[in-house]
Amino acid sequence: MTEPTRPVSPAAGKAKPRRATSTPAQKIQKAPKTGNAAGPKAAAARKSGSAPGPATILIDGKPRYHEPAPKEIDIEAFRRVVAGRRSVRKFTAKPIPREVLDDCLDLAMLAPCSSGLQPWSFYVVRSADKKARLVKACMSQLAAKTAAELIVCVAHTDRVHDFARKMLKEWPMPDVPPLVKRYYQLIPYMYTPGPLNSFAMVKKAAIAAGGVVAPVPRGPYTKAEVDLWAAKSTALACENLVLALRAHGYDSCMMEGFDEVRVSKLLALPAGAFPIMVVGAGERAEDGVFWPQVRFERSLFVHEV
Repeated sequence: MTEPTRPVSPAAGKAKPRRATSTPAQKIQKAPKTGNAAGPKAAAARKSGSAPGPATILIDGKPRYHEPAPKEIDIEAFRRVVAGRRSVRKFTAKPIPREVLDDCLDLAMLAPCSSGLQPWSFYVVRSADKKARLVKACMSQLAAKTAAELIVCVAHTDRVHDFARKMLKEWPMPDVPPLVKRYYQLIPYMYTPGPLNSFAMVKKAAIAAGGVVAPVPRGPYTKAEVDLWAAKSTALACENLVLALRAHGYDSCMMEGFDEVRVSKLLALPAGAFPIMVVGAGERAEDGVFWPQVRFERSLFVHEV
């Protein structure tokens, strides 16, 4: 199964694509490709024999799902997108076309996420009244006041149970492997801290005992750890969002300086949902970047051990 590729943007230049090459570790025999339908209806159709299944190959005589890596990636265009992304503090009045923002949000939701549970949501604040209140909650920062769009990025711990079940319901292959089924059945217990972290302490003690003899995952146990778990995946989606905006020729500012209580009330967020950042987006003003980017020496961050 392959996914359609998207152009980076006219602004990214016309550098000649570099073709990726690879040498397979073992010879594989390809089975006939059978389509890439997904979702509960498609899965049911495949099981009944009325629709083709995902593409597969044979490895050591066994069918395996096959999704080849994209062969044409313009690394120089990607480098310009990453290097050109800056925290823009002032935007022009130019609006972002709805289709562009929708595409950026779609790309954001392709970010990697723990167990595929997608613990994020994005609130595009368009109501004039709510936008004014959101700007105020963002301490009236210039990046908020001048942004064409304000997007509140929210992490969720309240949907773990539902999304674990949804993952099994919408499993994209004809059959759910027993280990996968068992894993998603256990997930609600793994991410439940219990009242006053009571269940978390029991799990922590039990897993610590097991960790004496073998490597084990050390959490998340407590509510704070589960919140961090959700925030990490949501932050990855936020990075996709701002890079997609830059690729489309727009810019952003990822703001953490905001009143979380006021923003949560503004959006009527349920318990277990909390904003991790507000992204201001728009066209970069000529003086929108206030100073050159500072990055310390590489040796402080990259280590070989």
